[in-house]
Amino acid sequence: MEQTRVGVIGLGRMGQQHCRVYTALPKAELVGGFDVDPEVGAAVCARYDVPHFDAMEALLDEVDAVSIVTPTPVHFDLAMECLGRGLHVLVEKPLADTAEKAETLQRAAKTRSQTVMVGHLERFNPAYVELKSVLEGRSVLAITMRRLSAYFSSNRDIDVVFDLMVHDIDLALDLAGQEPETINAYGLSAHEGAIDHAVTIFGFAGGPLVTLIASRVTEQKIRSLEVTALDAYLEADLLNKSISVHRRTTAEYLNQDKLGIKYRQESILEGIHVPNQEPLFAELQHFVDCTLDGAVPDVDVSDGLRAVQIATSIRESIMGHLLGVARYGRLHPDDVRPVMVPLTND
Repeated sequence: MEQTRVGVIGLGRMGQQHCRVYTALPKAELVGGFDVDPEVGAAVCARYDVPHFDAMEALLDEVDAVSIVTPTPVHFDLAMECLGRGLHVLVEKPLADTAEKAETLQRAAKTRSQTVMVGHLERFNPAYVELKSVLEGRSVLAITMRRLSAYFSSNRDIDVVFDLMVHDIDLALDLAGQEPETINAYGLSAHEGAIDHAVTIFGFAGGPLVTLIASRVTEQKIRSLEVTALDAYLEADLLNKSISVHRRTTAEYLNQDKLGIKYRQESILEGIHVPNQEPLFAELQHFVDCTLDGAVPDVDVSDGLRAVQIATSIRESIMGHLLGVARYGRLHPDDVRPVMVPLTND
């Protein structure tokens, strides 16, 4: 069987998961990994019985493809080097930490024949895949996406817009199949001047109205997607992989002799079967398949670029107002307050 030789750059929590999945894929051969912390890297690679390379360049000489699973600020430099070596590249989301870098990556990818894929993992979540199928042919009026986490378990090398909301920006664009006509962004900072809680509203031509809520100051992990359609209300739990459809809700007051007036509401509740498939397995399998057959990945560099462009606009709008509130640079705790910042997308 033809295989793609793969290396993993960055062996933190997510990089370790990439290693685990690659060892289970028949069409992939995990050659090894590299991490800037040699002790961590050696321990992870030993677990999967592959070498940890002392130099990243030595790893790149031995592989056909790489997963870049490093902190966001170094995505650009690593991806450009790997592209220059003719390697297939999967870059974890977001594609880059600035729109300018993402645009440069897109231009570089267009001039080369190798696969470049962006790790927007939720596209491969079976609950999201099934929800898209259920929504086909329905008149969707509004969508609300919530992505909430606790602060100390979050990735704090970037703000909540680039860490969490960027997932749902990508899903919103995928569901709508078009660019938003209007964007309104709202945000607040609770720690160290970065955006920790953000709300964004997209208006699309002909609908739907999409609301994105991302927070890393919420002591509960939530990944939900709620859809109001003309004939049903749908709830998708992306974390627990479940979908519920509520239809035909009726309400009535009953006059019961001894119990008095009683209110009753009834609706038809349908549970949608969601396949038991790990999103990361599906994502990396798709990446490997694309490296072998030359197909365009479901989440290509253009998708990653657009998500970064919109995330950048949201971030700049919110931070511009927050810095204005604080007057100079870093926010003082007394200045932390909810702010509403309209952002018009021309």
